[in-house]
Amino acid sequence: MPSPQSIAQVEPFHAISIGRLAYDLAGQGRDVIHMEYGQPSTGAPAAAIGAAHQMLDSDPGGYWESTALKQRIARHYDESYGVHVGEEQVILTCGASPAFVLALSCLFAPGARVALARPGYVAYRNTLKTMYIEPVEVPCGPAERYQITAAALEALDPAPDGLILASPANPTGTIIAPQELAAIAEVCRRKGIAAISDEIYHGLTYGDAAQSMLRHMPDALVVNSFSKYFSMAGWRLGWLVVPPALIEPARARMGNLFLTPPVLAQHAGLIAFDCREELQGHLANYARNREMLLAALPRLGLERIAPPDGAFYIWAEIGHMTNDSLSFCRQLLQDTGVATAPGIDFDPVEGGRYIRFSFAVSPAEIADAIERMAPWFAARR
Repeated sequence: MPSPQSIAQVEPFHAISIGRLAYDLAGQGRDVIHMEYGQPSTGAPAAAIGAAHQMLDSDPGGYWESTALKQRIARHYDESYGVHVGEEQVILTCGASPAFVLALSCLFAPGARVALARPGYVAYRNTLKTMYIEPVEVPCGPAERYQITAAALEALDPAPDGLILASPANPTGTIIAPQELAAIAEVCRRKGIAAISDEIYHGLTYGDAAQSMLRHMPDALVVNSFSKYFSMAGWRLGWLVVPPALIEPARARMGNLFLTPPVLAQHAGLIAFDCREELQGHLANYARNREMLLAALPRLGLERIAPPDGAFYIWAEIGHMTNDSLSFCRQLLQDTGVATAPGIDFDPVEGGRYIRFSFAVSPAEIADAIERMAPWFAARR
């Protein structure tokens, strides 16, 4: 058996422990509002569910990749971003997480160094560690809108082997401006830095649409999924866009590590692409939720928040109340029934002073959460 010292050390995902406590409280009869997980509270589009019901009666399932779905995803890049992606460049995956593993394994060997913003999605750091790749976390605060910049990337010495971008980002919801994306791409080209762009929150924006990194860096690897905009988290369906030179390595890894995505999800996903009216209805609800929280949080004493340009998160500073965000979130949940995510998941250095609200619930739940939290926060100011 290998020694513990030889095994990659990976921190827990603390929001999961908050979620577990929330479900335990619900099992005891408590009314819980789930704002801890980054997942829509709505289900898949109705037409997609209908197609899945039909396929259950006619398709025995098996190891299969939908050519029609890959073609539809490729067309999406032309329609939405004005960039050409061949269907053969689309690797269907069992959600965004396997797509991220495929991207890392295609680009980097153990010991490589990959830069990423801090705060950032907890699984970036922990997946890198699991694959014995060194995370190079770049602290990003309000001045940088919590996003890595071309100047920060330029300043890294030695230059990293790779870069992970997320725009809109988790946990902040901030978007990298097109001119900054172009500048980052230029630094990557000049310094030989490979880029992975996590675009899982595309479609969920509250102003200008987010640009794909492919507009500026055609050889970037792009991760996306049906979990967020398409409201299909439980269906475990995503994709990875790779440049032509990496098609065969990516396909080989997908086949060996994960085989194929669920057949039923692929059939449903194809239909979901054209359910825009229903999906835009979800986005309209998120926009209402966002406005309610932006109006209410300052009254609760949470005045320092990241600008939520997209996704469905608000990243709020609580440093004037605590330096222990995990205990803070647990107590908030116990006392009010409102579950939130502790900042230490996303920032192991400064995250004790932050929490993340997910507003991917109903407007009625947001209004209820605000009412419950108001006296609780007032008592701590």
